[in-house]
Order: sequence, then C-alpha cells, then structure tokens
Amino acid sequence: MDAAEVEFLAEKELVTIIPNFSLDKIYLIGGDLGPFNPGLPVDVPLWLAINLKQRQKCRVVPPEWMDVEKLEKMRDHERKEETFTPVPSPHYMELTKLLLNHASDNIPKADAIRTLIKDLWDTRMAKLRVSADSFVRQQEAHAKLDNLTLMEVNSSGAFLTQALNHMYKLRTNLQPSESAHSQDF
Repeated sequence: MDAAEVEFLAEKELVTIIPNFSLDKIYLIGGDLGPFNPGLPVDVPLWLAINLKQRQKCRVVPPEWMDVEKLEKMRDHERKEETFTPVPSPHYMELTKLLLNHASDNIPKADAIRTLIKDLWDTRMAKLRVSADSFVRQQEAHAKLDNLTLMEVNSSGAFLTQALNHMYKLRTNLQPSESAHSQDF
C-alpha cells in the first residue's frame, strides 16, 4: 500500500461542515448524508467536505483535536514517552494535510497547526527508526505496533522489509548447508 492509497482511506473519515445550501438527505452506498440546511452543522466524509469547500458550498469545522494547545500537549507527551502514545485520529496526518491544503481559511492558526503536526510526525518517525534499529540489532522475530497509524507503518514498511530480507540472507549464508557436511569413509 502506498501513501496515496492510505490517503484515499483517510478520505472516508467524517468531518463537520456548515453548508450554505439546502438539500434533502442523500443516499449513498457508504451511508446516508444530510439533510443539508444553511448554517446547521452536518457530518460528512472528508472527500465530500473538500469537494463542497472547493465549490464554496460550505465551511469546514476543524476537528476538536486540531487545536494549538491540544497539539502542543500531544507533541510534548510524545517526546516524553519512550513508547508511542495514542494519536487523536488514526489518520491525523492525512486529515491535517488535506484540511490545511483545501480549507486552511477555516482553520484558526493553520500555520502553527501545520508545524505542530510536523513536529509530532517527526518525533514519531524518530521513535520508529530507533525501534526498528533495536528490533534488527536484537534479531527479534516479531514486533508490537501499538498506537502506530497506517501511514506511519506504511512509511517505514518498505525499509524495514528490505532490512529484514537482507538480514535473512546474511544469516542463511553464514549457516553451513546440510550438503557441506564431510562424510566419514
């Protein structure tokens, strides 16, 4: 799975919008949406929120966790803990990227939020690199991936898979094969 596919999955996450149009409930395969009434908040998938925002049909309400003070606390907590801490959304990085790219005018302190999310991401990626290094050095057979998001696993998956394949090849080349045993005559 690549980053674009992870982002596609993230677009199914619900966000709140405030429409400036009227429309009865719409019935989609993924579920019913609406009704849409001007000024009344309604939850819709991110893909629809972005589409409506691009057509100037709504205002996007940022998720409650997308707040400078809350993100500062999350970042500081992540830096203090050795293990990965829970994140506000399984798609926090993708949601932030998409919302800031398409609806930054609806998000207070958008630049500060972008910086804090990047800091949180960088801290978590550094932890992941240290964990992967420790995993490989200790020749572990399995790892626990608690509190990692799909995008975080995806970003390190290719590297870790290649590293483990190389380790396997090195180990199998170092072990004598069964056909190499000497025979007693």
